[in-house]
Amino acid sequence: LSDFIGHVISGDAAAAREVRGTLTNFPLYITQDLEQARHWLRSKRRGGERTGLLASSNAARLKPHGVFVKAKIEPAKWFLAPNDDVRSSDALEDAATEFDIQGLELDWTCLCWDANYRREGDQWQALQFKGTRWQAVNHERRRAYVANAYRVLLTRGRQGMVVFVPEGSNADATRTPVVYQAIYAFLKNCGFDDLGDINSDFEPRLRPVAS
Repeated sequence: LSDFIGHVISGDAAAAREVRGTLTNFPLYITQDLEQARHWLRSKRRGGERTGLLASSNAARLKPHGVFVKAKIEPAKWFLAPNDDVRSSDALEDAATEFDIQGLELDWTCLCWDANYRREGDQWQALQFKGTRWQAVNHERRRAYVANAYRVLLTRGRQGMVVFVPEGSNADATRTPVVYQAIYAFLKNCGFDDLGDINSDFEPRLRPVAS
């Protein structure tokens, strides 16, 4: 898994796909529907296993999806409280950042991927959200930090992971669909499977039942 994630972060889709073929017992999914991801996590949890949402500390434009990284978690409650406690990771409401999850693991994770680490051509670009817009991170050390934050977040699951990449919105210049679609397409090319393909129960938009 570490090798696979290393290739994803370095931008080598072909090498990632090759390693992905060896990870036969570690589910790696992707979705553009957060409720679909939550549904999958709950379906996988057994006994005392833990699930949780993860996000970069600068994933500022996940807020429209209810993922507000500026709202700090209570680590003891998030990692240990029962799943009927809304402060628990299992409630799938509050997301832990790389600061919260460093050195720790959950059984099943959902990484919520924002536009602060995006594809520009055939490379990753690191950005930070300041005020009302995204700004490029030009300092090499800070770019490496953003990459390493995603590396940490992608390696926190013991048994499996789903990545949520928003669809974006044409009405919001900070969440343009083309940015998120490029991220989604690259991750699929690396070997993440579309969650909607595994079971009709995970279809993101349910059709109304005919009367």
